[in-house]
Amino acid sequence: MNLVEAVKAAGIVGAGGAGFPTHVKLDAKAEYFIVNAAECEPLIETDKYMTRTFTDKLVLGVMMIAEHLQATKAVIALKGKYKEEIAALEASIAKNNAKIEIFKMKTFYPAGDEQIIVQQVTGKCVPERGLPLQVGTVVSNVATVIGVYDAVTEGKNVYDKYLSVVGEVKEPIMLKVPIGTSVRECINAAGPVLDDYRIILGGPMMGKVIADAAQIDKLVVNKTMGNIIVLPSDHYLIKKSQVSMDRLKHQARSACIQCRMCTDLCPRYQTGHRIKPHLVMRNVWREDLIDDMEEFDKNFGDSANCSSCGLCEMFSCPMGLSPRRVNDYMKGKLREKGINPEKNMEPKARESIELSKVPTDRLIARLNLSKYNGLHAHSCNELRPDEIVIPMSQHIGKPAIPQKQAGDTVSMNELIGKADDTGLSANIHCGISGKVVEVTPAGIKIRRAKEA
Repeated sequence: MNLVEAVKAAGIVGAGGAGFPTHVKLDAKAEYFIVNAAECEPLIETDKYMTRTFTDKLVLGVMMIAEHLQATKAVIALKGKYKEEIAALEASIAKNNAKIEIFKMKTFYPAGDEQIIVQQVTGKCVPERGLPLQVGTVVSNVATVIGVYDAVTEGKNVYDKYLSVVGEVKEPIMLKVPIGTSVRECINAAGPVLDDYRIILGGPMMGKVIADAAQIDKLVVNKTMGNIIVLPSDHYLIKKSQVSMDRLKHQARSACIQCRMCTDLCPRYQTGHRIKPHLVMRNVWREDLIDDMEEFDKNFGDSANCSSCGLCEMFSCPMGLSPRRVNDYMKGKLREKGINPEKNMEPKARESIELSKVPTDRLIARLNLSKYNGLHAHSCNELRPDEIVIPMSQHIGKPAIPQKQAGDTVSMNELIGKADDTGLSANIHCGISGKVVEVTPAGIKIRRAKEA
């Protein structure tokens, strides 16, 4: 079994993003292989923990993947302030005689954005709405590379997950849990200090805000979940997420002062992409008045190039408006109308790109998260839940096809959902040994076998 086949069999997907099946990404050749270890968003602990804990696996995994890609340059990119992680990497690289460069990035947001890392490391800009492979680069995050190493050397499938829990808890912690573990159980393990809380899955900038307590009860850990932020129900980030689109459009019409800060600090604009959020904000109130498709594209086509990093609305805008959410809304409208704006295939970084970087500490202060800044997870706890619910859709593309029925016995590491070969998909495996309780559209519920 070659590397791509082993990765496909193991069900490995991008562990820190949208869950793109890794076997598809690695079925290529590239000049650069870059590991994204920069932990893009504030307050997340996972990549740092895995880098310093599984350093040899990471380094050996990089060597393995770089050789497969025939990459002449292998790079691990992380923030220069990660002294402990850098020291561990340097020792492992020397021990394993690895030809791997450590690229030390400044502490800014969004340092861990895939396209920003490509630009910083290679000097090349990824085309609009394009992929790093178009400029000879493949990028994977830390957990994904370690997963590839484990799959190839040990035959280990993806059935568990490392994630951090931060915010309104006794102290930030790392957890190792079977995929399908209740999110509530993860939060309880960290010791929430509030009875009435809300959460963000992921980081404070691009993470998913869950403001409904009943919905939190239904959530389970999946392959892409790397962090849970616990916040008061009245926190700024929670309340801002609940403003309706109609309200946002009215705010844009009445309060946008056309200062251009959303545009000038936009990471995609700085890498040469055609995106000017201030112009979209100026025209969004006219959306229903524009019937001509060409005119609609002229006014709102830029939205298609938005990366949804959130910098415009969480930091740049002096009026507290929401260009990111408006751009996301307009992306949907462009799809509805079948408008596919022209792409710039050869963007060039602007001369102001280095001057536009937003320091992470200033961003954290603006987000009202300073009380949690600088607190780190020092230990990792392993949870062994009695029951898990494993979704069949944890990746971009088609859900996996269930391979089990209620009453079946299953073992840890066993395949329970087969990738749908009619489209982009990924295998799903079981993280405990036990019995299938039920199979529903939500996933497969499994109860742990009682130990003798």
